[in-house]
Amino acid sequence: MAAEIKPSTQSNERFCTTKKPVLLAKLDGCNDEVNAAVLIPGEEGIISVSDDKTVRVWLKRDSGQYWPSICQYMPSGTTSIYYTVETRQLFIGQENGTVSEYSLAPDFNRMMQVKEYLAHQARVTEIIFAINCEWVLSVGRDKVFSYNCTQTGRNIGTYNAEAWCTALQFDAQTKHAFVGDYSGQITMLKLDNNGTTVITTLKGHSGSIRSLTWDSERQMLFSGSFDHTIIVWDMGGQQGNAYELQGHHNKVGNQYYLNLEVLFEYHVRVGLSICQVWQTRHHRLSL
Repeated sequence: MAAEIKPSTQSNERFCTTKKPVLLAKLDGCNDEVNAAVLIPGEEGIISVSDDKTVRVWLKRDSGQYWPSICQYMPSGTTSIYYTVETRQLFIGQENGTVSEYSLAPDFNRMMQVKEYLAHQARVTEIIFAINCEWVLSVGRDKVFSYNCTQTGRNIGTYNAEAWCTALQFDAQTKHAFVGDYSGQITMLKLDNNGTTVITTLKGHSGSIRSLTWDSERQMLFSGSFDHTIIVWDMGGQQGNAYELQGHHNKVGNQYYLNLEVLFEYHVRVGLSICQVWQTRHHRLSL
């Protein structure tokens, strides 16, 4: 079942098409493509990683400008990032396949290396740290999903996909991982301390999976693809239902699920640079 995005017939100031985002700040200084950036919750700060091999922690100064308080050079291009606010643990994926763990100082002026995980043989595309089970999960262009114990550094298990692994999500309660790949498939895995078990494969996209978002409360998985669509997989309904959100005319680069009511999807590195919003007010998405 597909939903085609059309102009709203009702007045809704939140989603009024005449409103536009306001540029608050621009961070300059990276010498190559910025691959990822995350906000530091509770601080006016941002962490970014770039192909120029740097990890930068930007803090807002009294002048209103953001300047790096940390500029850490890594052995290879930095490609992905995951930050845990509770413990100030920072995980960095690299072009050479290594996942590096750091601890940030309370004032965000220093980062201390903790461990390195030789998780992949090629570019790390996404990282997730599951704090409840102390696992660091990662996927890479070596077609491998891997997860390691952050206490011992031991590799717990791997899964070999048929194509580049491009996106990752994890349900911490049930310990299920979702791995999206370049062929357009999503593999659902069950994880435990003995390794991985394949549960099912989700097929619906005709292009590469570029992003996955998991709504743990409603048990819904959102997948964005280069086929110009987002598919909502109703995992919690256990009926095999999936809903297709249409409206883009170019590759879907990323997506964000906001407040369990609004799916905010946006493009990165595509020509149209379009923002679109889907509102899902009901417990189950009804299209």
